[in-house]
Amino acid sequence: MADQTQPWAERTVEVAPQPGVGVPPQRDAFRRGVASVGQPRTPRTEQFPAVDQGGHDRVWSGDVSAPRRPLSWHLSQLRMGGEWSAAGALFAFVCWGIWAISGRGNLGAPVLTFVLSLLVAVGLFALSRLLGRVILERQMGRIRRSARGAHVVTAVFLVGLGVAYLQQTEWVVSAWNWVTGN
Repeated sequence: MADQTQPWAERTVEVAPQPGVGVPPQRDAFRRGVASVGQPRTPRTEQFPAVDQGGHDRVWSGDVSAPRRPLSWHLSQLRMGGEWSAAGALFAFVCWGIWAISGRGNLGAPVLTFVLSLLVAVGLFALSRLLGRVILERQMGRIRRSARGAHVVTAVFLVGLGVAYLQQTEWVVSAWNWVTGN
């Protein structure tokens, strides 16, 4: 028996070498200092059996391996490409400002018009995201990593909106006609 006065961490037990027990044989592709990556793994989850309306068991065909992502991940994905929408909104705001100031009247109706236009742009963004989900993810099986496409669509709408505001401003139209020679 070992001396009990030594701390337990310093006690050792010596075992005589046993025949047939040693270093386990290495895999044939083993190389010292090189990590083995890219090896196929077995899935961690199994497919869940589901019961259809007739009472028969069938295997659920949904994507079991896709993890649920937190809300912060979805919000950061929506922010990617936001500079396009911001640039379009800035252009629309400047053009709206020129149109609203040129009207020389009460700004209540022009402000309401601009707010409603921005709400339409938000709805267009949501529709673009929905169509992207249906077409790209569901139909084509692709993964969307950002919202750049929806932001570009929204920016194009907002730039068109700004141009429409400028076309309703008389002095901008006459200046444009003077520059182009029409």
